[in-house]
Parts: sequence; C-alpha cells; structure tokens
Amino acid sequence: MSILQTIIIAIVEGITEFLPVSSTGHMIIAQKILAVESSEFVKAFTVNIQFGAILSVLVLYWKRFFQTFDFYWKLFIAFIPAAIIGFLASDYIDSLLENVVVVAIMLVLGGVLMLFVDKWFDKPSENQEMDWKRSLKIGFYQCIAMIPGVSRSMATIVGGMTTKLSRKNAAEFSFFLAVPTMAAASGYKLLKLILEPTGTTMLSENLTTLLIGNVVAFIVAMLAIKFFIEFLTKYGFKAFGYYRIVVGVAILVLLALGIDLDIM
Repeated sequence: MSILQTIIIAIVEGITEFLPVSSTGHMIIAQKILAVESSEFVKAFTVNIQFGAILSVLVLYWKRFFQTFDFYWKLFIAFIPAAIIGFLASDYIDSLLENVVVVAIMLVLGGVLMLFVDKWFDKPSENQEMDWKRSLKIGFYQCIAMIPGVSRSMATIVGGMTTKLSRKNAAEFSFFLAVPTMAAASGYKLLKLILEPTGTTMLSENLTTLLIGNVVAFIVAMLAIKFFIEFLTKYGFKAFGYYRIVVGVAILVLLALGIDLDIM
C-alpha cells in the first residue's frame, strides 16, 4: 500500500470504529475502491489499525480504567465469547474480509434493524450498574460483529440496551470492551503474520505503513468518539440506520450492474 492509501484507510477506520456503521466493512470497501490488492499483510493491517483507534479510548477515559478489580472482571467476562469464537473461526472470518457482497448485505440488514432499535430497546431501567449477566450478554452480541458489515459497536451497544442500559452507558461500555477485544485481535493477527514463512520480512518492510495507519486512526478516532456520544444521546440510531441502508444498497446496485469497485 502507498502512504496515501494507508492514510485514507486509516481515516476511514478512525471515523467508523466507534460509529455503528462497521469499520471493517468500510475499510474493505475503501480497499476495493483504492485498488489495494488483498494479501496477508493487508488483512493484518485491517485488523491492526483498529488497535490504534481504540487507544483513543484509553486517552479519553483514562480515569475510568483506574477502578476496582470488578471493572476489569466485567470486561473479561464480556471478552471471553469473542476470544473463543474468534480463535476457532479465524480462517473463516479471514475469508469474509474479501467479500464486498457480504459487507453490503449486512450493512443493509443492520441499517433496517437500527431504524427500530430506539423504539424496541431504549427503555433504560433505574439500575444502571454493570453486573456479570449484562457483561456476558453483551459479550455474546459482540460475536455477531465478526461478520464484516455488522459493526462491533452496533452489536455491543444494542446488546447493552437489551439489558436496559441507557444508550450512553451502553456506548461507553462498548468503548471499554473494544480495548481488550481489539488488542487481542491485533496481537493474534500480528503473531499469525510473523509465523508465516515470509511474515517477518513482510512486517519489517511494512512497519512504516502500520505505524502511520495506527497514528492516523488514533487521532481521527479521538474526534469521532466525542461526536458519537453527543449525537447518540440526543438523536439515537435512525440516522446511522439510513446511512447504512443507502451505502449497502448503492454497493449492491453497482455490483449488479457489473461495475468493478476496484476501478471506481
């Protein structure tokens, strides 16, 4: 990848990581439009720069991470389902990372769901304390996001709202959960790359690309988080739902017309 391609994809990641629109899906679309050829490094890059984005959570909410052991225990419980399923289904998930049709369909389906999320689930209870049952349920919802186009933030926020968390509290827990989840995913993907016959060479040749991608994603994500929390608290999910539907339908129409996204 060129430096320009790296920066554009990292900007896309930073903007979309915490919005319920699927950062992975948007990066796959961006790679197709920019004619970035798929490779083991590109797959690793797609996962790894998400770590740069979630570091913004540590910076913005650093005080929240200096809490009791119970805080980390709840994060661990929520992290377990994705860790197990992600490890067992790693190769299958990788195969989906090249499928734009899957991304488009999931964008549309997720968008339709989001038109009704506020009506169905925005019924917060007086008890907003995070217990292990809420954590585990959100953890299972997070597993759905392994399908490109679903959106990890959407799945976990909706999961939180089904337990009667407020939109704001569900969103914040989703951000916190992103830290161990994406750290583990990034580390595992890098390890797999290093263990490839030419992995170490490939990584050393593209180290600058990884660093630039993570730094850009980190900076952009800092701005996106602040925007998202304010917007979600005031307006809910509908706008994101319409956006997902428009983007997903547009991609499906282009593909149906035989337009090659690689040369757009």
